Amino acid sequence: MQSASQKKSLRRDAIAARQAIPHYLWQQHNQKICQQLAQWQTFQEAQTILAYQSFRQEPDLSDLWQQFPDKTWGFSRCVGQDLIWHQIDILELQTAKDTCIEVGKFGIPEPCPHLPIMEEESVDLILMPAVACDRTGYRLGYGGGFYDRWLPQQRGYKVGIIFSDYLLAQLPHEAWDVPMQAICTELGIFEVT
Repeated sequence: MQSASQKKSLRRDAIAARQAIPHYLWQQHNQKICQQLAQWQTFQEAQTILAYQSFRQEPDLSDLWQQFPDKTWGFSRCVGQDLIWHQIDILELQTAKDTCIEVGKFGIPEPCPHLPIMEEESVDLILMPAVACDRTGYRLGYGGGFYDRWLPQQRGYKVGIIFSDYLLAQLPHEAWDVPMQAICTELGIFEVT
């Protein structure tokens, strides 16, 4: 029980601090994260990538997918207790966002349901939002368990995307938590060994 209350407290404090980041600094950090990923060999070699739409001042990766529209990009939609991944044509997203993205039940931008479902077995790289991560690869999410239920079956290379202030020495975690294989911040990419 202590782990759950620790996570709740950490989550609340980290989200509040992240939302207090001045907009100009948030934008600078986003650009640096996108640059780190664009120069990373693992990203360059990946063809099918799962990502997310920024929410509540999470790191915004939109510069990255706009720079690499030739890669296959997937984004998640919450359906019941599950994450369903849809492929989005990045050029269409840039020109007709309303036909690709809608606001989901948690207020998070999600793919429209008519878009093609991703073939998850072909995914090379998973760029995951997080409230915080630790140096052993564990990720603190928002508490809904969507990624916890989905991650164990995934083979793609798992990367937590956070700002450097939220890379902690250690987070409380449960037996079912799946660690990330790398953490990307504006200061660099930290591969978990």
